[in-house]
Amino acid sequence: MKVRWAYCLMLPLLQAAWAGAQQSASPPMTLPQALDFAHKQNPSLLSAAQHVEAVKAGEITAGLRQNPVLTGSGQMVTLGPDNPNGPDFYTAGVQRLFERGNKRGVRLDLARATTSLTDSQRVDLQRQTDFAIKQAFTRMLFAKDALRVSEDNLTGYRRTVELMQVRLDAGQMSRNDFARIELQLAGFESDTDNARLALQQASTQLQSLMGIERPKADFDVTGALDTPAPALTLDDLRQKALDTRPDVKAASQQVAVNQASVRLAYANGTTDPTLEGEYEHSGHANTAGFNLQIPLRVFDRNQGEKERAKYELESSKLALTATRNQAIADVDQSYEAYQTAQAQAARYRDKYLDEARRVRDNLEFSYRNGQGTLLDYLSALQDYRSVNLQSLTANAQLQLAIHQLSYVTYTEILP
Repeated sequence: MKVRWAYCLMLPLLQAAWAGAQQSASPPMTLPQALDFAHKQNPSLLSAAQHVEAVKAGEITAGLRQNPVLTGSGQMVTLGPDNPNGPDFYTAGVQRLFERGNKRGVRLDLARATTSLTDSQRVDLQRQTDFAIKQAFTRMLFAKDALRVSEDNLTGYRRTVELMQVRLDAGQMSRNDFARIELQLAGFESDTDNARLALQQASTQLQSLMGIERPKADFDVTGALDTPAPALTLDDLRQKALDTRPDVKAASQQVAVNQASVRLAYANGTTDPTLEGEYEHSGHANTAGFNLQIPLRVFDRNQGEKERAKYELESSKLALTATRNQAIADVDQSYEAYQTAQAQAARYRDKYLDEARRVRDNLEFSYRNGQGTLLDYLSALQDYRSVNLQSLTANAQLQLAIHQLSYVTYTEILP
């Protein structure tokens, strides 16, 4: 009985603890965790992986040998004791087509090259998805920081309005001056609302890219925008792009596929004989024989497929050159954007942000002590808001530029 009463007393506490655990927010995700989650849950990536397996199954078909064919026939077969037509005649045989020109080996080469090409295309899709996730992740970090700054600015300015209210009540300032100060509060409130909306939209976009079917309201990420810029050289980045980019590999593998197609076209132009072994039974006689069929390739020697395959091969070689050139151009453009973003972020970090904060604090102190004008104070306040947001934007642009470099070289540049 005591155990039952204890259970009844503990049940509400257990239920409350369980509800609290259910309502607790999920731990914030890092960028590597978000990428790993997407690799396991993004339906497009999972679909591409299944497609690779489907293409790989074609290697089994390509490696199959020709099946033998069993033939049989009977003639002058009479059902009954007497056979006025003569002895029964039966035949049975096995025939098989023998491929020449190493057709099976070339088919296997073509199937394996096609599998490698398809897998490189899958990796390229993953590269594009990773880049989109990194962009969305950075935008969410930016939205979080922008919301924090907006809320800090709003809180700080509300304190200023409260202090100005005290001065107004004491008769130390006019109603018009107070109204002008209070009207600035609308801008801070609008900044906060817009930042909160941007954060919600960035969260939804990131979760969608990760493969989350229904975005969660408590989804959060963790990271820093002001990451140290790595030391990079243009030549190293170019070489990495040529060595690792999956679209460059896919273009190279397309050449291998077309080379195998050329070999297969020539192999299909060779003659394949069909050999048959035959057994015959006629009355009391049993005989054996064979049959050999050799097609005469007088007119059709697969000339059209040979020409088509050769032109496709030359086309893929030119496409490979174009892809390599595009990879170099992507690296050059991304490197220029990275250098520009790095310089802009450094200017705000090392100079303009501290300068705007110092000017705002000095003019606020001067105005509160009757040594500055309201117009100067409001202008400094507006400048600080603008510079603060521009500094965050510069940091976000720098991180996006690094992600772009990672994308065009298919390497992880950020630690």
